[in-house]
Amino acid sequence: MNKTGNNSFYPHVSVDCVLLGYNGDSLQVLLLEKNFVENHAQFNGMKLPGRLIYNNEDPDKAAQSLLKEWAGIHNAYLKQFKVFGDPERTSRPEDVNWLQEAVDLKIGRIVTVAYMALIRITSRKIQPAANLSARWCPVNEVPPLAFDHNVILKEALVEIRKNIRLDPSIIYRLLPPKFTLLELRRLYEVVYDQTMDVRNFHKKVKRSPYLIALDEKEENVAHRAARYYRFDKVSYNRHLGLTTM
Repeated sequence: MNKTGNNSFYPHVSVDCVLLGYNGDSLQVLLLEKNFVENHAQFNGMKLPGRLIYNNEDPDKAAQSLLKEWAGIHNAYLKQFKVFGDPERTSRPEDVNWLQEAVDLKIGRIVTVAYMALIRITSRKIQPAANLSARWCPVNEVPPLAFDHNVILKEALVEIRKNIRLDPSIIYRLLPPKFTLLELRRLYEVVYDQTMDVRNFHKKVKRSPYLIALDEKEENVAHRAARYYRFDKVSYNRHLGLTTM
């Protein structure tokens, strides 16, 4: 619903969030789904979480509020990574109808500030809304989305892979506190969508000063029990020459 005064929507700038999650098996993205009737025909649409910003709102805070609203997330890794402003991005009639129904405004061109977040999917439940449903979808099974959201998702995947190369600590946020090298390798394969050479991968990560071997192994498994490891943030910061408080 459109508001008035300082809390009214600014109709030319929006935020869209690519919330990527790992469930131990696949990399998934949070999508919103809406069903409505247009010209006596049923329309089913899916999109990334997003909305117009308010006149008095900072885009960063708007993105944080989206994560809190839809997934109950308060402290996720969240980064602004690109602005999308193609004049045709809101030109399709069904997308225009979606926008106008959502905010009760006649919408023209919109520039969107795109954010990405990365979480480990646990038992956290996605928050419902009155006229929208939300669900996790594997990134390699994403259907055609509203607006230019397929392009935004593709760019987010490129960006997150680049960021992990620059800051490997990011990927450990997707793992439990203790994990096996197999779990770590599978995660890398899922994120980068490629098969890793087992021997080279294990040799490389074992040299990492911030990967700590634990005196614990898997229990009650049919195969040879693997050793558990943990990521040590203090050692990682020391490795980078950073000081910790």
